[in-house]
Amino acid sequence: MGAPQSRELSPGFCTRIAIPPADCAESLTDVPEPKKPTRWTGPREIKSQAEQLWRRGLVAADLASDDRSFPKRLVLRGPSSKELRDRFGEAREWSATLRSIPHLRVVMREIRHRVLGTNEVPVEVWIDRAEDAATLVGKRKEFDTFRSIVEQTRGREPALIPWLARKPLKGLEHRDHWDTLLDIVDWLRQRPRPGIYIRQMDVPRAHTKFVEKHKGVLSELLDIVLPPEQVDAAARGTRGFERRYGFKAKPVRVRFRILDRELALLPLEGGAGDQDVALDGESFVKLNPRIERVLIVENEINFLALPQMERTMAVFGAGYGFETLGRARWIIGCSLHYWGDIDTHGFAILDELRQHFRHTESFLMDRDTFLAFKALWTVERSPANRDLDRLTPEELALYNDLRDNKLGTRLRLEQERIGFSWIRERLSKLQGPSSSGGAA
Repeated sequence: MGAPQSRELSPGFCTRIAIPPADCAESLTDVPEPKKPTRWTGPREIKSQAEQLWRRGLVAADLASDDRSFPKRLVLRGPSSKELRDRFGEAREWSATLRSIPHLRVVMREIRHRVLGTNEVPVEVWIDRAEDAATLVGKRKEFDTFRSIVEQTRGREPALIPWLARKPLKGLEHRDHWDTLLDIVDWLRQRPRPGIYIRQMDVPRAHTKFVEKHKGVLSELLDIVLPPEQVDAAARGTRGFERRYGFKAKPVRVRFRILDRELALLPLEGGAGDQDVALDGESFVKLNPRIERVLIVENEINFLALPQMERTMAVFGAGYGFETLGRARWIIGCSLHYWGDIDTHGFAILDELRQHFRHTESFLMDRDTFLAFKALWTVERSPANRDLDRLTPEELALYNDLRDNKLGTRLRLEQERIGFSWIRERLSKLQGPSSSGGAA
């Protein structure tokens, strides 16, 4: 890099006025600030710039990247010509302080002033090595740890070095178990798409809870190391981890109630009430329940409290996961209703469900219901803010009012707060002739 070479620094700031040389400080925190506050760059500003380099990952990345960031020139603000004349003593102290900062190279330049004559002043400051920057900000231990991570990875999985160069701080987050992550990557590289449960993977310290906790970073690493034909690109996120890399997944359970006793799947003893049933996803998909209406309910108590309804099934909601329901094509022939909270996430879930079943109708997610229970509104912690393309005009208007805080700040109405008499009245309207399903 074309950095100017610093001259051999003399103990004097000015060639005409001698001052004692500054003692070399052990660390940046040992260097005192100038007595008077100025806009000139001092130890605090130097440390701040070095800390920013660390937070951006540039310091640690220097160990893994071919595109080196060091030597690195820092921003330097010094005295103007007028300030040099009017505050010469302070300027001399500032120069001495700057030159006393350890691990910093100060480039001096000779200038000529019509009043002060010829003087040598700092014009550039440089951190020459990444380890110097790490030491300046008190991160030398982390820097050396990352060096070990890079060396270990270069010897075992060199394809991951560019990832470490891009995300060095993320690599450091996993320093205590990086070797275990590499063990898992190596194991899967040698045994692609193993067709077993994660629990059966014979890797020391790679127990099920460890893999569950680190699915995110493992996915990033495995996508780099494994050939494309060994990765199911259609499976995404932590929920799709097993399918993506060929593990057996824990069976998804679908919980439902047949609200019509005449259509009960199992015999009812002594005329007892309906049955609360949970089936694995594959069995649910193959059902032929002879129903005409499906009502998906997100709240468990509401799910349990639903009264008897002819030819109707209630499904306990899946939140943001409708993959299994989407494969139950018999639902296409039923009228389908979704009952979620009246908040931004409730409408987002409804929008996602319509990706699988476009004929889905919302239930008790209308403006009249929302306004009728104003006294029971609560606050939504982290509202959704994305555009939703599958809502009806009425649903979209209410969703936009909620996300834009037009009715109040982050408002929501949880479904369990709606009065049950209101619920019964709306359910009675569903008891009429069931509308036919539609194409998914």
